[in-house]
Amino acid sequence: MNILDIAENSIRAGASLIEIEVSVMSSGDTLTVVIKDNGCGMSSEQTEKVQDPFYTTRITRRVGLGIPFFKQAAESTKGTFSIVSKPGKGTIVRAVFKLSHIDRMPLGDITATIYTLVVFNERIHFIYTYRYNENEFVLDTREIREILGEGVSFSNPEVSAFIKEYLISGKEETDQGNDI
Repeated sequence: MNILDIAENSIRAGASLIEIEVSVMSSGDTLTVVIKDNGCGMSSEQTEKVQDPFYTTRITRRVGLGIPFFKQAAESTKGTFSIVSKPGKGTIVRAVFKLSHIDRMPLGDITATIYTLVVFNERIHFIYTYRYNENEFVLDTREIREILGEGVSFSNPEVSAFIKEYLISGKEETDQGNDI
């Protein structure tokens, strides 16, 4: 849910390209999640404020919990969290979790998260990279768009089903069914 929330922040920030990397390194006992966008970016003051759960730019609610929860989740596993942003350039959010830590929450259904982002935000280009030790899977929606052409929607049932199956099989081939 944190990944979905932060990617939605990127969409609201006007990003046309969002890169999401999920990397598991058993040898280093780490799970790393990086979300990078080319949105409007933030000043250093805003970057500090978004880490406060009582700050939000939204008018529909008075708290912003996505980034603070993500930060707390990483740090509670003896991991690290960083957010780097430049106005007009975009934002990079990076969380590193200690993989074996008892307080590390499961990754959850990352396939469903990426599927939802891709199919319901097709004007945005996504690059999703999933690494498990030495194995890697990449989905780049620009490549899918090039194959389909501009007139075919990702929400078309056949296209949507292809994207879902591609994500499922890519994850399974990469991590051989290991849950994280």
